Amino acid sequence: MAKSEFAQAYMERMFPEIASPAGYIDPEFEDLFENFAFHEVITEDGCNVAAHSRFLAILAILVGAGATEEYSLMMPAALNFGVIPDEIVELIYQAVPYLGIGHVRPFFKITNKIFDYRDEDIQNPHRSTVTSETRLEKGIEKQVEIWGEGMRDFYQSGPQETRHINKWLSNMFGDYYTRKGLTTRQREMITFCFLMAQGGCEAQLKVHVIGNLNVGNDKQYLISIASQCVPYIGYPRVLNALTYINAGFAEWAASQ
Repeated sequence: MAKSEFAQAYMERMFPEIASPAGYIDPEFEDLFENFAFHEVITEDGCNVAAHSRFLAILAILVGAGATEEYSLMMPAALNFGVIPDEIVELIYQAVPYLGIGHVRPFFKITNKIFDYRDEDIQNPHRSTVTSETRLEKGIEKQVEIWGEGMRDFYQSGPQETRHINKWLSNMFGDYYTRKGLTTRQREMITFCFLMAQGGCEAQLKVHVIGNLNVGNDKQYLISIASQCVPYIGYPRVLNALTYINAGFAEWAASQ
């Protein structure tokens, strides 16, 4: 199977300065994979998304999967398709509370190396909007914005011995979700991708499906985002995510 003209043209847009970004694992495999990832997936009727959202989702899914080498290949492509450095850095920040610093630290290093190599500049290096005094209040406001008034007292709910975790979660929303650089809709989409790629987080995945729906990322959008991620994390985790999109949507729709 020869590489399609569409896949070849898309590859040239992603990697205009190099002929083979992966160094050819195997020529026949490259044609097979690139026809799927860079033609079929992108052009599937009803499952396409804007390139900017596609590349944010791809970067998030690769971070979630711990796929450092593939991230090194796709991050320059994201920049070539208009994702800006501030957005990529914010995506890496956002990954830490969901994946942990042990998982995410390599991606900070890769991102900085690519920025240095390409001479990319951060447009706004000061993106925090809270202080130590306001982070809890602002975090609660963000949780209420995403999930409704039922989250107003979440930070002080639950058994006494674990209540501190709920407070830390509210602080986390203040620390991360209030930052400049990504919208709340974008943050919920990439969080969905982190959880989908990570696996074993089905309860949280359903909660964030509902969060996505509440902030305007509808069911078809989430299906389309998940579809774009098949080449990078495979079918099992995407099929699992589709199950929880349906479950989250059913719960959300029943509450409307």
